[in-house]
This record gives sequence, C-alpha cells and structure tokens, in this order.
Amino acid sequence: MADVKKIATRESYGNTLKELAAEGHDDLVVLDADLAAATKTGMFRKAYPDRHFDCGIAEGNMMGVAAGLSTMGYVPFVSSFAMFAAGRAFEQVRNSIGYPHLNVKIGATHGGISVGEDGASHQCCEDFALMRSIPGMTVICPADDVEARAAVRAAYAMEGPVYLRFGRLAVPVFHDAENYHFEIGKGEQITEGSDIAIIATGLMVNEARLAAEQLAADIAAGGSYVCEVDGRVVATFAFLPGPDECYDVIEDGQWRSDTPYAVLHRVASDGTAHGIAAAMFAFAKERADHLRIDTHQDNLPMQGASIKAGFERAGVVHVSDGTPRVAFDWLREA
Repeated sequence: MADVKKIATRESYGNTLKELAAEGHDDLVVLDADLAAATKTGMFRKAYPDRHFDCGIAEGNMMGVAAGLSTMGYVPFVSSFAMFAAGRAFEQVRNSIGYPHLNVKIGATHGGISVGEDGASHQCCEDFALMRSIPGMTVICPADDVEARAAVRAAYAMEGPVYLRFGRLAVPVFHDAENYHFEIGKGEQITEGSDIAIIATGLMVNEARLAAEQLAADIAAGGSYVCEVDGRVVATFAFLPGPDECYDVIEDGQWRSDTPYAVLHRVASDGTAHGIAAAMFAFAKERADHLRIDTHQDNLPMQGASIKAGFERAGVVHVSDGTPRVAFDWLREA
C-alpha cells in the first residue's frame, strides 16, 4: 500500500467547492464556524473571499443564516466539525433546514473516531443517527477522494438538504476517477462474490476491502476458522503455519525459541459467548508445539487470556502498517 496515494476527504471537499465556483456556479456560497483551516473551506475562501462567510463559533446561528440564503436563490455549503454541525446545531438543522426542506448542504468534517488527536469530545459517531432522523435529509459519507469529489458535485446538483460527512485523516484513493460513477442513494459493489457480504461506508470501505482480501487469503491458505455455538458463528480466527515476517524483528525482549511455529491472527468475537479464547488456544495447541500471537497494547483482555493460556510476553513487534503490537509465545514443554 506504500505506493497508494492518500488524501483526506475534507481536502477533497475544499478542492471541489473551489472547482465548482471556478466553473461558473455563482450561486454557491460557503459558511464556516471559525474552522476554515480544518474543514478546508479555507481553499474556497482564498479564491472567493466575498462568497465565504465566517460565522464564528455559533453553529446554530450559522445554520439559520444558511437557511435564509437558500431562500434567496443561493446554494449554501455550511461547514464545521460533525460534532458541532450535527450535534450542537441539531435543532436549527431540524427546524430551519429539514422541516422546510431548504436547499442547504452541510459539509461536516472530522466525523467518527478517526479524528484521534482531537480527543473524545470531537469523536462524533451519532451524527448519522441524528441526520437520518430528519425526514428528507440526504446523508452521504464518501470513502475516498474520488467519491468525495463526486458526492460534493451531486449534492450541489440536487435540490434539498444534504448532510455530507468527511474524515480528518488521509485515506487511500482506491477508486478510478475516469471510470467511477456516483449515484445518490445507490450502493456500490466493490468486489465479486456469493458467500460473504461485508457492508461499509466512509473511511471503513477501504478497511473492509483489505479485510476481504485478507480473509480470502486466509481461506485460500486453509487457515480461516470459525467458532460456532448452536450452529451460530460467534467468533473467527486465523491459524497459520509460520514463519511470519512480522515476527522477524522483535524489540524489548526475545522469542523463547527459534523452532518452527504456528501463528494465531485476526481473532474476533461477537461477545455473546464465553470461553472463545480458551477454545481457540486449545485448538491450536493440539496442532502445534510452538505458537506465537500478537495483540494491541491496549487490548488487555486478549493479553490476559493469552497469559492465562500459558503464553509468555516475548516483546514488541510491528505489523505491516507499522503499528506496534505486544507479542506472546507458547512453547510445549518437553
């Protein structure tokens, strides 16, 4: 993935607003709540300062201004972080924009938990539920730069209120701009298949693509397993023979043995059944004399389950994307 271009969808938003204006859409105006540098409407402001309005940290008032502008023939794009656009200003969005079905476009950036550094107060996950509860509100969450640009154009072209959710961090661009067609209200099938469906939106679409590729590889290698309770799948994991290149370098410790080993990866449970980890470890121990596993440093339950199963902390390894992981190994006693 190193050669894949990464662009934040908020960047796509700012660029497309500027492009629309340059194409002669003189009715397009942009409002922001003192966050133009972060929402990227600053790109539009730099090119068209007389059509960009900073309403200050008064998101409710900004929604009211946008509603008024829309009744005068303008197409306002209103921007702030999702927490403030959908959360703080909800009543104005509901009653001043949604109820009269006005032609206002809300460009909310920094949606979801991916804002990371901005902290929990800004990690708005409820914006989808809030905006979808408003009759007539169209909700769009693009997956990459290509889709984000197409979504902004589609929002401008349609009549009625639209909520566009954009992300903070840069994400891989996987759509082909020349061949991609965007249609509001219609999903896109990314891969072919007939047995498993993975449904995602926004920044999670690329993650879902990668998960599908990894799952297919695990199945092809004969190492994908599921745990069933009363015929219902409650967990999954990968059990594969080593070596694993992620374990070639270990820091802050060492492996207990250089003997051939098997690995446990991608452990996931729906949380409805107990004893999943113990059952998985027992399954693996019946088939290998040396096991290795890694988990996130904050995944204390998995670390505890590993230690309970006789694994010992070996050190820290780094997975393919560079993320540090706590590594454990188990060695059958002679």
